[in-house]
Amino acid sequence: MKNPEAQQDVSVSQRIRVMFYVMKPSETSFQTLEEVPDYVRKATPFFISLMLLELVVGWIRKGKPPGGLDDALTSMSAGIVSQLPRLFYRSIELTSYVYIWENYRLISLPWDSPWTWYLTFLGVDFGYYWFHRMAHEVNIMWAGHQTHHSSEGYNLSTALRQSVLQIYTSWIFYSPLALFIPPSVYAVHLQFNLLYQFWIHTEVIDNLGPLELILNTPSHHRVHHGRNRYCIDKNFAGTLIIWDRIFGTFEAENEKVVYGLTHPINTFEPFKVQFHHLVNIWTTFWATPGFFNKFSVIFKGPGWGPGKPRLGLIEEIPEVEGKEVPFTSSASQLLKIYVLVQFTLILAFYEETFADKAVLSQVSLLLRVCFIILTLTSIGFLLDQRPKAAVLETLRCLVFLGLCRAGHLKPCFSSLSFALECKRCGFDPWVRKIQESGNPLQYSCLGNPKDKGAWKAIVHGVTKSWTGLSN
Repeated sequence: MKNPEAQQDVSVSQRIRVMFYVMKPSETSFQTLEEVPDYVRKATPFFISLMLLELVVGWIRKGKPPGGLDDALTSMSAGIVSQLPRLFYRSIELTSYVYIWENYRLISLPWDSPWTWYLTFLGVDFGYYWFHRMAHEVNIMWAGHQTHHSSEGYNLSTALRQSVLQIYTSWIFYSPLALFIPPSVYAVHLQFNLLYQFWIHTEVIDNLGPLELILNTPSHHRVHHGRNRYCIDKNFAGTLIIWDRIFGTFEAENEKVVYGLTHPINTFEPFKVQFHHLVNIWTTFWATPGFFNKFSVIFKGPGWGPGKPRLGLIEEIPEVEGKEVPFTSSASQLLKIYVLVQFTLILAFYEETFADKAVLSQVSLLLRVCFIILTLTSIGFLLDQRPKAAVLETLRCLVFLGLCRAGHLKPCFSSLSFALECKRCGFDPWVRKIQESGNPLQYSCLGNPKDKGAWKAIVHGVTKSWTGLSN
């Protein structure tokens, strides 16, 4: 999937149906990997549409939105971070698969056979079940997967809270398929399996009747995301719940589910959301005596300790009462509005970067990725109300202006953004001159990098504005 021009077109109908795995072999069979559409990216507009629909339905049914803005932005930020490596190289889930296929395959099943299509559907879903189960039962794998479970809400935005580390272990569980399944068929179902799991992250849908016996549904997956004791390590299915029924990990939804990690992290900062459990493993590793015990810290369950069973003791899981209040940001409403605007802009910038990656240099891509990460981190700091949030946001604004000056943003976008940044920072005289001249850089400190007074004015203006917004 590296040559967009070779990829097949995807109709609007297909973009909708692909999210529910309602696709036919005849319309989704491709001879080469390059022909396989990027279904995940093409479904992005429908992610947003369904999230808005869920918001409206949830508001009508319960009188409130299905989750907080701070939690939703953190989930989407994690989703963005998880996709950034794709700007530089193909997913390891594909590269490892292609390598095994080209060097070690035993037989080559026909790529255009419906039987190959359905066999791959079962194989990918079976592989996902065991990957997902091991991601809960092996501590070093849980360090990646815990990102997805860190939300204390449960809505469609939660589905986007993905780990940047997870794909570096998941490929192992799909690799046996490379001995006989063509990469193009595998690439299709790898995407379908992921997309199916988007719509099951909701409380809007209650029960689907007989479908609950076969398919993974919102009810089944709510249990999986619960931190109630009865929910721990249950319902690992991707598309078919039959794997949990077969291997004894199924649990039906009964008492109210409380979502999130058993020990909530209480932060919206993306780096902590992604990597905090790695820090826990590092600390526990060095504090645990004995070589075999240290080995167990990494490869046994997250709840393991010396003298305990492999997966730990269920009695040590904190009990929930159903009255738990999710962690929320103490930021002012004005600041939250600003954060939402900035996130919307960086989301557009992210989409633009992916659309233009074929014509951007590696340096431009790297700088854009760094700016995206910096922006998401600053948003997290602002929502967490960190003491250094104003300083970091000031730095972000300066980096933004630097990218404009260096040409790593499109001129029309940078001109508009520069004017908006100056306006927000209180530089009205500069904005008027910009409007009159049509040259946003002529009156900026970036037009004359040695103008220390202009730089000081920017730092002072941005910091002062953030002091006001935070109160």
